[in-house]
Amino acid sequence: MTTAKPYPQPGRLLGLIASMLLAGLAAATEPPQPTPIPATGLSATASIGRSLFFDPNLSASGRQSCASCHHPGNSFSAPNNLAVQLGGAGLNLQGLRNTPTASYTRFVPAFALNPPPPPGQPRPSPARGGLLHDGRANTLAIQAQGPFLTAFEMGNRSAAEVLQRLRTRPYLTQFSTVFGAATLNNPDATLAAMGRAIAAYEQEEPSFRLFNSKFDAVTNGRARFNPREANGQRLFNDPNRGNCASCHTARPTGGVPALFTDHSYRNLGIPRNWAIPYNRDGTALPSFITANGANLGVPHHLYYDMGLCGPVRADLAGNRALCGMFRVPTLRNVAVKQAYFHNGVFSTLNQVISFYTSRELTPARWYTKADGSADIRYNDLPTALAGNITQGPPFRRNGPPALSDTEIRDMTAFLCTLTDGYDPQNPAAYRQPAQCVAAAN
Repeated sequence: MTTAKPYPQPGRLLGLIASMLLAGLAAATEPPQPTPIPATGLSATASIGRSLFFDPNLSASGRQSCASCHHPGNSFSAPNNLAVQLGGAGLNLQGLRNTPTASYTRFVPAFALNPPPPPGQPRPSPARGGLLHDGRANTLAIQAQGPFLTAFEMGNRSAAEVLQRLRTRPYLTQFSTVFGAATLNNPDATLAAMGRAIAAYEQEEPSFRLFNSKFDAVTNGRARFNPREANGQRLFNDPNRGNCASCHTARPTGGVPALFTDHSYRNLGIPRNWAIPYNRDGTALPSFITANGANLGVPHHLYYDMGLCGPVRADLAGNRALCGMFRVPTLRNVAVKQAYFHNGVFSTLNQVISFYTSRELTPARWYTKADGSADIRYNDLPTALAGNITQGPPFRRNGPPALSDTEIRDMTAFLCTLTDGYDPQNPAAYRQPAQCVAAAN
């Protein structure tokens, strides 16, 4: 059995937020452990996966489970506004990336590089699929193993340590019955079985794929958008305005309702998030960070998170055309998130959409140094790789922004309709995150 490799996973608004202060604040306001979803109609394997998913005792701190970062009460995304979540033995190590949602992950295809286009034709995305921001996990079972051995997540030092913790759990007999007693004699086999069990839970538990948002009710003829939502949808689909649907596919595919992603990879020139300590050149990098910036030229940072070409993902490091590219996420339940993009640099949908519409027109608004002074454009990528950054609508270089402030609010209102839990018989009970309430007024 191949040893499961730990992966660095779970990274916000520009500014100076000291890591010690952030860690202390998070620890002081640490949320209670999520309440497990009732087990209904699950297979024996998925039932074990449910126990594993909600069990903090499998972590080095004894306080972190899968559900701690993929909270069921927040559509399986992070339950707080931290750019990156905290983990490790003391639950005080910052991660590298913002926590992606675990909702709808069963529909993500395996990672694949797309073939080169015919001569003279554009290549919109060089790759497709795979889990996590850089697609390095091809299956839910592989992805589920990673956090157990990641230093800044659940923090176990080895598969043997995971097995030792598992042996203390009340569902050990059930685990042994399903996977065989011999599995417990092999730490690697045990960890692989745990991954399969969690994957089965994520695939079988309906809460991971509800498809019951207001958008779905409208699509099925059971509700109607209000004028603001309808205009937001129009702008979302307009290739010359929002142009969102070019990546966040808003139509059914292969018999599956719209997932609001085409699983492609894009480099959007996201600003460097100085709230992540590893992005500040004066910070001593821990062992799980690769100082990959030494030979990449201006702006001479020690470390860059460049997505497909590393340093977290190593197998594509030599392909410079992939640098800075991250997988396009689903927009379902996007309004319940409180940190956006791979580095969590923005905290609201209004900021996200505003960035799209004014990145090229007013770059000084977005690109600043850690001290707040003006920085170069695309400051989280070496300038030699700036050619990888996506251009075209809505990134206008001339004239007015693609969307007005009112239209940005309308698009936010539409994105809020992608939140699961809409009851056409009781629309007043629909979950409305604070930013959705603001967009509606």
